Amino acid sequence: MLEAQRADGAIPWFEGGPWDPWNHGECVMALFVGGEQAAARQGLEALAARQGRDGAWLGEYGNVLPMSDRMHLAREPAPAFRDTNFAAYCAVVVWHAFVVTGEVALARRYWPMVREAIAFVVRLQHPTGDISWSEEAHGSDADDAVRAGCGSIYKSLECALRLADLVGEPQPAWAAAKARLGEALRARPERFDRSLDRSAFAMDWYYPVLGGAIGGAAAQARLDADWSRFVAPGLGCRCVHDQPWATVAESCELAITLVSVGRRQAAADLLAWQDAHRDAEGAYWMGWQFEEAILWPEERPSWTQAAAILAHDALFEWSPAARVLTQHL
Repeated sequence: MLEAQRADGAIPWFEGGPWDPWNHGECVMALFVGGEQAAARQGLEALAARQGRDGAWLGEYGNVLPMSDRMHLAREPAPAFRDTNFAAYCAVVVWHAFVVTGEVALARRYWPMVREAIAFVVRLQHPTGDISWSEEAHGSDADDAVRAGCGSIYKSLECALRLADLVGEPQPAWAAAKARLGEALRARPERFDRSLDRSAFAMDWYYPVLGGAIGGAAAQARLDADWSRFVAPGLGCRCVHDQPWATVAESCELAITLVSVGRRQAAADLLAWQDAHRDAEGAYWMGWQFEEAILWPEERPSWTQAAAILAHDALFEWSPAARVLTQHL
């Protein structure tokens, strides 16, 4: 992450690669956990500086980049959108930074960024509770809600509400928006994947639990129902259920999810399996293609490292913010 961080504080996926505020924010959180305070604070400043007047960010979709060859992602511009999940996540980043540092002044400094970002997101919520995936799609034929993205937004709204109370600016409208979104995630399946079925992706499986929208017995049942579909024993979590590709980031996020529901041994097992996917310096590769038995692609994204650090923090409680992602209101 430190090697990838640019002079202005922005943290792209890798040198010459795409930038988006969600993965950047995840890296900032991991830098705080790792004690890299100067780099983390520079990352916060970069996030605030890049915010648009509408409260959103233009985030590049690196997941749609073509391969430059069989093993590497292309280094070329990626399409960019004002993604609602990208925008909302700054609330988690700032709340996490406050919990790590204990600095109310830090929370106050970045509160306007969070306030404008959440206002942007809530404007794109439908009466049914779901939230459009982007401003560009809202109200168009491409309008849709993504279950994984909305699961993440649910957690972002929780952190935004915590910040609002901390700085003395309660936001009851946000609490109502969070309640509507949670109800949609639990009981309105028809509002998601209206234009594209994403149920093959692991994130759609575990994110409603990871974000806190589904808890208790329902969370346990949801994880059990598709465990064998997504988890390759001894390897990790498949990114897509019908592909022989276990990815480190999804495995680490699933580990955090497991900690949140009390399955600590299963989380520890998942993380231990990822040790086989590290380079000589300890950095994690993106994933393991287990039919061909190769690391694929040959990329070590900054956000993969961040996911691993945050998962280990959630399990082993390295930092004061270890429970930010695992305990929910």
